[in-house]
This record gives sequence, structure tokens and C-alpha cells, in this order.
Amino acid sequence: MESIVRLSSLKISNIKNVKSGQIVMPDTCQKQLTYKRAEVLGLYGQNGSGKTAVIDTLYYLQKIMTGSTIETEIGDYIDAGSSQAEITADFNIFIGAVIYEASYKIILQRSENGANIVRETLSCAINENHSRSNKTVFMDYQRSERETVFAPKKRLDEVVEANAENKTDLIVARKIAEKSNYSYIFGESSREIFCQAYENHFKHYSDIIKALFQFALKDLFVIRNTHSGVISANFLLPMAFKIEQNEIGMKGDFAVPLTEPVVLNEERKKILDTITEQINMVLFTIIPGMKIDVYHYGRQLTDNGENGYRVELVSAREGMPPIPIRMESEGIIKIISILNALIQAFGNPSICLAIDELDAGIFEYMLGELLDIFNKNAKGQLIFTSHNLRALEMLDKENIMFSTVNPKRRYIRMKNIKASNNLRDTYIRGITLGGQDEVIYEETDSLRIARAFRKAGRTIQHE
Repeated sequence: MESIVRLSSLKISNIKNVKSGQIVMPDTCQKQLTYKRAEVLGLYGQNGSGKTAVIDTLYYLQKIMTGSTIETEIGDYIDAGSSQAEITADFNIFIGAVIYEASYKIILQRSENGANIVRETLSCAINENHSRSNKTVFMDYQRSERETVFAPKKRLDEVVEANAENKTDLIVARKIAEKSNYSYIFGESSREIFCQAYENHFKHYSDIIKALFQFALKDLFVIRNTHSGVISANFLLPMAFKIEQNEIGMKGDFAVPLTEPVVLNEERKKILDTITEQINMVLFTIIPGMKIDVYHYGRQLTDNGENGYRVELVSAREGMPPIPIRMESEGIIKIISILNALIQAFGNPSICLAIDELDAGIFEYMLGELLDIFNKNAKGQLIFTSHNLRALEMLDKENIMFSTVNPKRRYIRMKNIKASNNLRDTYIRGITLGGQDEVIYEETDSLRIARAFRKAGRTIQHE
């Protein structure tokens, strides 16, 4: 049965400069258990106040939940004064008439190879037939507990009851997960056991693990700063995409070089054709009269000897010859790079798209229009960080969270906001006058800044 998964909140501790902070999605903020509408959440705040930490956490959470080996660099994200970091992601999972409120908690510990998962827990409450069970832990893996495969014993017994060989397989899977440094719950060896067809009570928990894995694999898009970085360097155009193909489909970043044509095999050329076709359905409305094309230079062998095509991505406007896409502005290239993912999130309630610095290179008015259209008409979830305050005039107070200067409470919503208030004005007033639960801006002194510039300028002149 098809599942729809929605992120409801994300809590992080000791990651980068965030001692503790939690973002809460709008529907959860309003205590609504639904997937019937779009959810947009913008994160705003001064530089270095923890906005990017949320996007980076979602990136690593996705890696962990797809059973990938933990990247060495994750150790650098653990707060310098701590040895451990903690991530708790809450989800609402809709499967048929049942709604699961699930929580996935990970504790990461710094190690020689970056970081290890020292504890993972999955808990859930089950909403069925107009009643809700208490939220209880149904899977608790602790690396230090050598005698126990996972707790609670009752759930382990249900897995073994279905097949006596499962216990031995789970012990082996645990050893492989620890050696290869990936999630025990979502690692391939153990996930295959947890996601078998169960007839006993473990069926609920099997469905949850399966749904969360599929969500991370197929429906969670995370576009980090590195995505924009290669565009700014005029080096690559990475297009975030998802293509439904039979039951499997494909998702990822299709990177097209900006500096020269590229040779693609038959399969990858078909993917690029499909991506550009989907993008063009919307692009001409955002940038009037513009579309992108795959320009063919002819056939050429790929590096491994396959028949291939030498192609380049070009932009075409009405009545004008096509030009290489690298000649377009950074803002247009940025829009093209995220447009397929935005289209997916627009039409699919299970898609969660997280974008760092959505406003980079995008015209302010256009940014506001895109966010307003998405918020009113889309089906999926969009989480973004931005410095451009236009969104504050287009979205409701539930759609915006602000980072604070308090590392122990990094993210808040504005309080005392009336429907008639302009959130942009209120935010700027909060920066200058305060009045919120936390300080949202670490004040700078313009006189001191000017004095420092003058001093540095004199130093340079004397050298």
C-alpha cells in the first residue's frame, strides 16, 4: 500500500553552532494531522546563526536513512566542545486509514573515522479507528549493548516469531553495520529483515521502517550550498530531478558541465531529455519566452566504448538563436537547477524539498511570487533558508521561523503577530527594539565598523 510521509519537526543538538534548536512545520504548529495541502517553512536570521545547520542535518539524515555509509566529514559538524550530537526527526506517516506519528532519534559520537552512530531509536503512536495509542519506543539500538540485538525484547520476539533465522541474521547485520559505519535500523542487511511481510503486531513497525526508507530514498530532496557553489563558479549545472519510471523511478542530481559539451550514453541522454521537457513546461512562465534545449553535436563514443551523444545544454528565446546555458545569468541557472525538484514538490504530497539560500541570484519579486504560488496551490513540503525578506510579506507567521543569538534555543516563531501585521516590519522592529522571547540579532556598531575599516585602510597604505 502506498504511503505518504510528512516531516513534522526536526530537533538538533550540538551540530555546528546549534547547542539546541527545533524547527516545527506549519501543520504541526497548528496541531493538524493532514497531508492535504502544501507546507512552506522559511528560516531567517543573521549570518552564522544556524540556518544552514538545518539543511545540512537533513542532508546527513537522508544519507543515514537510506543506509549509506556515514561520510567522514560529519565529524566536523559535531560541536567543537562536545563529543556527541543528536538528531530527532518527527514524521507523520499516512498508510491507508492508519496514521503513524513516528520519531527517529540518532546519537552520533565523534571518532577516528569522523563519527559513529552510538544509538538509534524509533518510536511511534498509532492513530486508527478514531483512537490514538501512546507514543512508545519500538526499536532501540545501542552500540554499547553487546548482549542485546535491539530493545525492547517484545518487538525482537515478534521478529523472531515470524522466522527463527531472523535472530542470527540480525546479529550478523549488526556486525556489518558497525564495521561499515552505517545505520543499523536502515542498513540494507537489517532493513530486509525488518521489512518482510509480517502477520503479527510487528507489521505496523515494518510498515513504518519501509515508509521512512522510501521517503528518504525517493521523496526527500536536499539542495545544499555546494549546489549553488558550482553554479557560481560557472563550472557545473546540477539539476535536482525525479523521474517516475515503472515502479522504481530515479532521483538525484544530473550534473551538466557548463564549460564544454558532454558525451552521454543512450540512457543518460534520455534522462536529460525528460528533465528538460519537464522543466520547459514551467520555465517559459517564470522567464517569459525562454526554454532550454539539448543541442546535439553528433554521435561519439563514451569513455568506456559505448555509443554516445555529444550534447550541450542551451537556452532559446523566441526569435533568437540558441546560446550555451553558461551565458545565462546565475539566477536563471539557479532556477533551472531546482525547477524539476520544485515541480515534483508541487504535485506530490510526500515530497519534502529543502533548499539552502533559495534567494541566491533570484529576483526579489519573483521569489515572493514563487513562494506564494507554492504555498497556495502545491501539495508537498518546502523548507528554505533565505536572506531576502520578501517572503515575510507573502507568507503567514506559521510559515516563518527565525534563528536567534541563543545557541541553546536557536529557532523561534514571532509572537504577538496579528493578521493585519506586516511580518517584515515586525521582524525589523524585533531586530532594533527586541520584544521577542529571544534576541534575534546580535547588534553591530556602525561606528566601530567604520573605525575598523579606516584603521585597516591606513595599515594597507603604510605597507
